[in-house]
Amino acid sequence: MNIRSLLLGSAAALAAASGAQAADAIVAAEPEPLQYVRICDAYGPGYFFIPGTETCLKVGGRVRTEGEWYDAYNANSKNGTLWHTRAELAVDTATDTEYGPLKTNTVIRWDWNDGNTTSTKLLWANISLGGFLVGKADSQYNSYMGYAGNVINDDVIYDGPKELNQLTYKYDAGNGFTAVISVEDSNSAGDTSSYGGAWQTGKGNHYAPDVVLGAGYKTGAWTLRVIGGYDSIVEEGAIKARVDADFGAFKAFLMGGWNTNGDKLNKYAGSYLNGNRAACPTNGADCGWGDWAFWTGASYQLTPKLQANAQVAYTESKIFAATANVAWRPVKDLLVQPEVSYTNWDAADRDQWAGVLRFERKF
Repeated sequence: MNIRSLLLGSAAALAAASGAQAADAIVAAEPEPLQYVRICDAYGPGYFFIPGTETCLKVGGRVRTEGEWYDAYNANSKNGTLWHTRAELAVDTATDTEYGPLKTNTVIRWDWNDGNTTSTKLLWANISLGGFLVGKADSQYNSYMGYAGNVINDDVIYDGPKELNQLTYKYDAGNGFTAVISVEDSNSAGDTSSYGGAWQTGKGNHYAPDVVLGAGYKTGAWTLRVIGGYDSIVEEGAIKARVDADFGAFKAFLMGGWNTNGDKLNKYAGSYLNGNRAACPTNGADCGWGDWAFWTGASYQLTPKLQANAQVAYTESKIFAATANVAWRPVKDLLVQPEVSYTNWDAADRDQWAGVLRFERKF
């Protein structure tokens, strides 16, 4: 074998080995395209599509801390300063369907009170579709009417139950007319109380729900709403009527309530007071409305960042409550709100001054 033959053989061997290695080479797969979060603005700001789905998600909440001096709800409170801190986490979803948006609303609340008292609870959890809502939310007797005024101590004179399970239908004609009907759990009533047995908040073997009916009409600057609630355990109820005026910087409301039996408390004409919070000399009805109650309040936007609010309420049982505050928003989503309240319980010959300084950040 000469040198030329050796070189040719070596070249052929190298070519064959190179071909074999090329056949066995691993080719890297193409990278998966990145999935960027898509904004979902059909249901308002803050929603985005959950990747890989047609469901929109919104996450929000608030952090609040406030100092309180005495207690506007409690004639016997002489403890001075109370420091209260709260956090809430809200998760909302929405998906478009042939019947309209399918939505859920979930809110979890944590509280830390002076004296190392803590609490955690599911505030709201409900499903809504096509005007229907089912699950836990504030009573329509309160939420449909817009609650009370823009003050912290707005329900020293009770304006209705808050958190409870319900099946609700709301109708909106699109021309200013709305209506609501709600079947509400008779065994849940949020933070409401029953003083001296005058109001039974629930019975484990009770089969009948409570019922709420309401209607309203809005035209221009004016809104009129009427609502009634029937407590199936006490077998009494209450009716509220409210008129609102909105003139831009100035807003005001007047709301009146009538109790079907002024000698009794019921879920819709009740009280947040009890024997430990106010001196009711004869029975629980003295802590409630009596036959009637009214609330009136106003707000004025002093500057783009500063608003003044006030509310006054009075009952046939001679409970008087007045509150005023200023709401300062130095930057977006931050609230600083000092407030002062005065309550007088004529039947008990007691009164109380109270104050709050609140800081709240929403997100």
